[in-house]
Amino acid sequence: MSTILGIDPGLRVTGYGVIHQEKQNLTYESSGTIITTKQDLDLAARIKIIVAGIDEVIEKFSPSIVAIEKVFVNTNPQSTLLLGQARGAAIAAVVSKEINIYEYTALQIKKSVVGNGHADKLQVQTMVQRLLKLPSLPGPDSGDALACAMCHANISESLGRLGVGNRMKSGRII
Repeated sequence: MSTILGIDPGLRVTGYGVIHQEKQNLTYESSGTIITTKQDLDLAARIKIIVAGIDEVIEKFSPSIVAIEKVFVNTNPQSTLLLGQARGAAIAAVVSKEINIYEYTALQIKKSVVGNGHADKLQVQTMVQRLLKLPSLPGPDSGDALACAMCHANISESLGRLGVGNRMKSGRII
């Protein structure tokens, strides 16, 4: 059984989701958010909160693998740069613990979990709730993080059936 931590990076809200994978079975462990907007904080303080939050999640749940959403380039370059810094902080927290980390685009995540790469947030949340048998919809950020973890589980399981699962240990899936 492996424990997978999914991360949906954000400078204001970083979502996380923890699932267990045993062969094709996925079970929910935990999910939540790391929020940096409770006070008027500068960039360095927000980064520090993200790193500390990811550290805390890793210490509590001991994931064997981490999956993180790739940054997309949007119309506002400043927003893209800030999102990239939040993502970098999360990645730094993971690699400092020497845990393998894999990146997935939003399109890959949605396609893997919903079956439609252009699904909206509500569709992702609904499918995550159904597949993990949750009593209620997860929040949008934690739902995206759970979907990211589920995407990795789905892709790694498929690669394992094809006999190429070992390759994942030395690199990332694109």
